[in-house]
Amino acid sequence: MSLEKNKRLLWILLLLGFLFFLSCSFFKTTYKITKYTVKTTYKVTKGVGKVVYKIGKFTFVVVMAPLSWPLTHEEIESIDDLSPKDAIRQGRVKRSPYVVRGKRYVPMSLKKASSYRQKGIASWYGYETLRQKGGHMTANGEAFDPKGLNAAHKYLPLPTYVKVTNLENNRMIIVRVNDRGPFVKDRIIDLSAGAAKKLGFYKKGTTKVLVETIQIEG
Repeated sequence: MSLEKNKRLLWILLLLGFLFFLSCSFFKTTYKITKYTVKTTYKVTKGVGKVVYKIGKFTFVVVMAPLSWPLTHEEIESIDDLSPKDAIRQGRVKRSPYVVRGKRYVPMSLKKASSYRQKGIASWYGYETLRQKGGHMTANGEAFDPKGLNAAHKYLPLPTYVKVTNLENNRMIIVRVNDRGPFVKDRIIDLSAGAAKKLGFYKKGTTKVLVETIQIEG
């Protein structure tokens, strides 16, 4: 075998070894976003008391909150006919009906949520929790992070990842829906202050958006 062929074979073996290393480090999957598909890297890192999810360039740090912390939406009266804290403790929040100011909300099915796509008004919430003592928890028991990429929705299962596009400037982000709200007429989603800043409407307060569920395959 010639020297040139030996070099070529060595490069091929090195390339295969590198690809094998990458396959061991990351879980590559496909995310269906309504009418088209985005291929990206989905990475999960588990640590003590937290899980870090990385979807493309977006990072989500999930930490379960102590049950002593107040809810971000203390107006939630019950979840699945239990007190909110009992429902969270028992893990009965993903699609459970809940009551706010006497009104009963029934989350959509997983099948319906998988193709959810809606235009409407988005607002942001929760930044005031930074000035209050201690932390706050979302409706599914996670620690609320006003600087993170989180969101509240009245009907999507908890948690759900959605793509949010600001239709006024075409900025796009992915957020983790882990809370309930907004309970204001004509608003379809409440974003954290951090998400609102990335979408460019933090100072304005509201904006028109397109919200689309991201489905994970595999």
